[in-house]
Amino acid sequence: MTAAATMCVEEGEQVEHHDHQDVEIKKEDLIHNTRRWPLHCDHLLMDNTQTPSSFTSSTANSLPLESICEETVIADKKQNLTSYVPTLRSGEWSDIGGRPYMEDTHICIGDLAKRFGYNNNLLSQEAVSFYGVFDGHGGKSAAQFVRDHLPRVIVEDADFPLELEKVVTKSFLDTDAELKAYSLESSLSSGTTALTAIIFGRSLLVANAGDCRAVLSRHGAAIEMSKDHRPYCIKERKRIESLGGFIDDGYLNGQLGVTRALGDWHLEGMKETGGGGGGGGGGGPLSAEPELKLMTLSKEDEFLIIASDGIWDVFRSQNAVDFARRRLQEHNDVKQCCKQIVEEAIKRGATDNLTVVMVCFQSDPPPPVVVERARVRRSISAEGLQNLKCLLQG
Repeated sequence: MTAAATMCVEEGEQVEHHDHQDVEIKKEDLIHNTRRWPLHCDHLLMDNTQTPSSFTSSTANSLPLESICEETVIADKKQNLTSYVPTLRSGEWSDIGGRPYMEDTHICIGDLAKRFGYNNNLLSQEAVSFYGVFDGHGGKSAAQFVRDHLPRVIVEDADFPLELEKVVTKSFLDTDAELKAYSLESSLSSGTTALTAIIFGRSLLVANAGDCRAVLSRHGAAIEMSKDHRPYCIKERKRIESLGGFIDDGYLNGQLGVTRALGDWHLEGMKETGGGGGGGGGGGPLSAEPELKLMTLSKEDEFLIIASDGIWDVFRSQNAVDFARRRLQEHNDVKQCCKQIVEEAIKRGATDNLTVVMVCFQSDPPPPVVVERARVRRSISAEGLQNLKCLLQG
């Protein structure tokens, strides 16, 4: 058996970790002096010992024109029992895979406000970090447009950074509306999924429109921070049908394999031409409105994997976490770990474009985890069972 085959078997035989309960932030927890603040950002106003985060530009990987990445090694911050702030390190890697064209792109910004020259007293001691993966279809123009414009739209919103959930949702829709005029030229007509992660203090906000996926490793257990927006999901199908759309042979209106995306204004019947960006408010069946998940980071949180669907075609969420943990334990190099995930996906037969962005919340590699074996041996994963359930109900 070859080394590559051995690695595949090793990954496939990983025992799933027991479920960890998600810790989600309730909206009422964000109320402070009648205004909504990012969770645990009050320490930013009290601690004047911190120095602004810094970052340096770095070249992208094998496809340098397909990404924007700024090295995001955030300065170490003091941690104690009463105040935890993550230490951020990020890496990325992409590959054209088995496709004739590269339509994935991504972005990593260590300090969003500094990147766009935004000045605010709330951000004088703390950076807002921004990461995103954009998987284009029908061309790369929409993906590159959203990559370049969405962060700027977020920063320029009057409610940034106080009301991040509201700001991010509105920014997705506004960017989609901008993309409408841009894509009137036939050569630029295309669409893209978008998945972004914003980290502010201890707050992690993930926004997703499409089938890219974000997975958090919490002490070795995979926590999915996004849901794949595909036609076989019942919730999405009901939303689509209520807006006059339909699912034909697993495709939205017989044309798209995703149910949420930015762009695609040139596809008839997908978006309301007179509406607000194809969002959830009465537009067409293809929505640009993201689903959000907000979480408080703790010392048990190790890293976040953000990847295009080509990776998830051959990796289960827990499998990706297990794979990444072992590589980080070997060398603790985030970028090299991303490269190894992409290379492993190719070995497993992935045929799509492949993009991985990883954000680590600790400077040390993940510690060993003792996993209890399940009493009953299962022949199908929990994720597989859920996908099967969706298919059967559809």
